[in-house]
Amino acid sequence: MSEMIVDAHDGVGSLSASGSAASRLLSATNIWSDASPPAHAPVSPQVPRPEPVVQADAPRDVVVPKAAPVALPQARSGQWPPRRLSLALQGGGTFAAFTWGVLERLLEEPDIAIDTVSGASAGAINALLLACGLAEGGREGARSRLNRFWVRLMHEASFRSLMLVGGFSPAGSSVAFGPTLRSGQFDPFDLDPLRQALARDINFSILRDARCPKLLIAATRIRDGQQQIFANDAITADVALASTCPPLVHCAVEIDGEAYWDGGFGGNPPLLRLVQETAATDLLLVQVTPTRDSYVPITLAAIDRRLDQIVANAALNAEIAAIEWAQSCATASLRLTRIAAEDSVDGLAQRSSTDLGRGFIRLLHRNGREAAARWLGQGAGATQGAAPAAAEPALV
Repeated sequence: MSEMIVDAHDGVGSLSASGSAASRLLSATNIWSDASPPAHAPVSPQVPRPEPVVQADAPRDVVVPKAAPVALPQARSGQWPPRRLSLALQGGGTFAAFTWGVLERLLEEPDIAIDTVSGASAGAINALLLACGLAEGGREGARSRLNRFWVRLMHEASFRSLMLVGGFSPAGSSVAFGPTLRSGQFDPFDLDPLRQALARDINFSILRDARCPKLLIAATRIRDGQQQIFANDAITADVALASTCPPLVHCAVEIDGEAYWDGGFGGNPPLLRLVQETAATDLLLVQVTPTRDSYVPITLAAIDRRLDQIVANAALNAEIAAIEWAQSCATASLRLTRIAAEDSVDGLAQRSSTDLGRGFIRLLHRNGREAAARWLGQGAGATQGAAPAAAEPALV
């Protein structure tokens, strides 16, 4: 199920010399400025507040953080699916195969242009594969790049591949390896398997090409715990490795004298910076880490898994709340929607994000495609009789 998270009024502000709608939103609220806010910053009475977003009818209940108002996306006339779209791709180990399916289905829509993509951890890997593929081979090139990476991962379900997945998934690693690594007695893993995989599938030099979408890749700076965002001209293999480096499995990655861990700790995925940078008025968040779990964990492994899920979504929930606050203080047009894997995959919170089973990855991929097809069909004029999604390609 996809859902509307934030939607401002229509008819105010279009892309112009004054900047994007999202940029005007930030300018109006100034909540992302490095400067300290004034002691008293009352909202000007001249700024109209948007009317409440009404809950849309949906086939099932949707739970969102902070009881945020939710509605299915109501397309502006002639603009659904959106012609220009920015993406925020969450990390979560093999759960990110769901995102692979979402991206593959979106790439089948020739009228949707990808503007900016943010990602952390496994989301960063998907973002890099997508952007590199688009720059080098267009939509088909991006689909092929994503398919090749994930199918290879599926077929290399060995201990070495497990460590590769661990290289972009914090979940499940601390139980298996944490005590030994914390003692300083054992550090058997480096990021070479992932480095080799990225070298096969990503041409980092092409990321600076004008044909490439804008990228925002997150890593967590160890020195002060702050999120560091790397844009196209700064993205290297080391940046990709830093964004996918869980501290309980791999040594920190050093870039220009700074040490980094997994980007998912500071923003999974980066959302506020995406709002700042995008020229699109439609943002799609692909969330793969479950937020809901009806079971209270009692074993060490289950507790560790659930804590990982909560931590992975904490920063994201805060960023969504900040954007909602900004929307209440400004009239810039911004539409943020979400596709959540847990709405399509039953019992996802009980599954391991290091599960390399081919059946599980195929399930995630297939459900990602189907979720994206539903999201595409939710605009004005969409009916139950709409054309079905293209057939899922065979996974060999």
